[in-house]
Formats: sequence, structure tokens, C-alpha cells
Amino acid sequence: MRIGIVGYGTGGSLFHLPYIQADPRWQIVGVVTRSAERRALLACEAPGITAYGSLEQLLAAGVDVVVLTTPAHTRRELVLQALAAGVHVVADKPFAPDLATARELRDAARQSGKVLTVYHNRRWDTDLLTLREVIHSGELGQVNRAHMVLDQDDPASLEPGPAGGLLRDLGSHVVDQMISLFGPVAEVDARLDNYETTAGVVDGAFSLGLHHCGGVYSTVSSSKISHSEQRSLCAYGTQGYYSSQMSDVQIDRVRAGERPAQAGTDWGMESPERWGEVRTAQGARRVPCVPGNYAQFYSELYDAFSGAGALPVTVDQALHTVAVLDAARHGAQLGVRQRVESEDANHSLG
Repeated sequence: MRIGIVGYGTGGSLFHLPYIQADPRWQIVGVVTRSAERRALLACEAPGITAYGSLEQLLAAGVDVVVLTTPAHTRRELVLQALAAGVHVVADKPFAPDLATARELRDAARQSGKVLTVYHNRRWDTDLLTLREVIHSGELGQVNRAHMVLDQDDPASLEPGPAGGLLRDLGSHVVDQMISLFGPVAEVDARLDNYETTAGVVDGAFSLGLHHCGGVYSTVSSSKISHSEQRSLCAYGTQGYYSSQMSDVQIDRVRAGERPAQAGTDWGMESPERWGEVRTAQGARRVPCVPGNYAQFYSELYDAFSGAGALPVTVDQALHTVAVLDAARHGAQLGVRQRVESEDANHSLG
């Protein structure tokens, strides 16, 4: 199938193109970027891939799928334009600034007969996959609580405006990760910390309590304004406890110039000194990490289009994540626990 990317900033260059290239079944038609600097970077990192000046030009070249990784405030219009042109769409997160827009885009995809999916790539993070395997092993017993922290010392990357803020940025990731582990969320309590930028006030940190329909309580927190660099994940069960503090191994390797297409079986592997630990009545032990690979998203997507599997992320799953973020924002403003609109929450999360 023929695929093209719209945008070659951090998302397009570090999180999408390398992982599409890892599956040779995709034919990459080109990348849309107007920046001379980004065009030069594309020519250096991916020789032979054509740079286009607009989505219209990319569509005219002939594509089956477009990947939209431009700034969040541009996403709605580009999704609608691509669907109207009769192509499938992979939208970066957040794929919509609010629940009303998410429903609009879902309905547009249904009416077009084309697929709209969302790049929730952090379902294939090493630390999350390792925790999933530990939970499935039964070693922890019944898991009742989980906690995730994802802090980055990066206030300059905060995007202001109705579609910006850290809750919609990293919040989309960590909420989707907890939903992928423990199922839909019924209620959420939230605290947002605002940050003054030259372009206006934006939420630069958050802490959420997610009350999952199945009974698990998970908390997720993140900050880009506190000069903290932290990544931790833990779970509490009736028979044991698991914790890890792994690094962002995949993005670190891409930034170092490595690519999953050329890597061996160690892609997404954390170094042993950072492996997580399980504690039970039998004592403590290190848990070998499960390798993560964001290329799995694009491999599963190709399989789905070929009729050989299910979509890696459905639009209803992504819509439920937006519903949780909406409820969190409203609840934080009112200072109350907020019920999540649930009409879209009854879907399989695997």
C-alpha cells in the first residue's frame, strides 16, 4: 500500500517515518514539509523520498493512507480533507481537542467508508509491555492499583491554545496506556497546573486518578515545567508489587541515529540494570524486559488493511481517551470527580 506523511517535525521524523520504513510492505510516496531545513533533513535521513509542499500535492501523487503529524490545532481540517479525498487516515495524538470534535471526525470516517485510526504508539513501550506480561502471569494476584509518572524537563515544547496543553499531549499517551491495561474509565479526578508562556497560559503539569469500570484505580501524572526527568510505572496486587524506572529506549536510539529497520532483535530492549522488580512473599526478583517496537503499529495496520488482523487502535478506543481527558479538564475546573461520558466506552481493548 502507498502511504504518505504530512509533517516532518519531531513526530514525523522521530516517531513515524523510521517505523514505517521498518515494514518493507509499505511504499512511502512522500512527506509534506514546506521548511527548507526540514526538507534538507529528510533528504539526509531518507534519501529518495519526495518532499511535497501540501496535502493536496501528496494526494495527487496517489496514496492509500496519510499520516497526519502536524501541530494539534491543524488536525481537524486535515483529517476531514483526507477523508473527503477518499484515503485512510492515521492521526497523531491528540486526534481531537475535545469530545465533540472527536465524534465529528469519527462520524466523517464512517460516512466516507475509510479508516481513521490514532497513533497511540506508547502501547508498545517496553515498560508497559513488561508490566502487561507480569499482570498476565498472575504473579501479582488481583491488581487493584497502578501508578505511572512521565515527567520531561521541556517547557518550550508546550503548545498553547484550545488544542494544546500537556493534558492533551502526554495525557493522551498515559491515559491510553492505562486504558489498554485495565479497560474503560468510569470516573476521573484531576489536578492541572498552569504555566505562563509568551503565547498565553497553558497546563504544564497534571495528575489524574482514573476509576476504571472493572474496579482498578490507576493514577497518571506528568510535568514539563518542574525540571524533572522521570519515568516510572508500578502496580499493586493482592499477592505482590511491581515497579520499574525504565528509559525512553526507542526514542533515545532514534535520536542517536539508529533505525529499527537496521537494528537486530535488541530493538526496544532496556539495559538490565534498569529492569523492573517484582516483590512477593517469595522475595524480590528482577524481571527481564519485554522489547517494545512502535513499528508494531504500522505492521498491524498493514495486516488490518490486508484482512489479516484487527486495527492496532480503533477510533472508538481513541475517542474514549478523549472523553477521559475532557472529563478530567472539566473536573479540574470544578474541583470534583467527574463522570466520563460512556456511550463510546464499551469497546474491546484487548
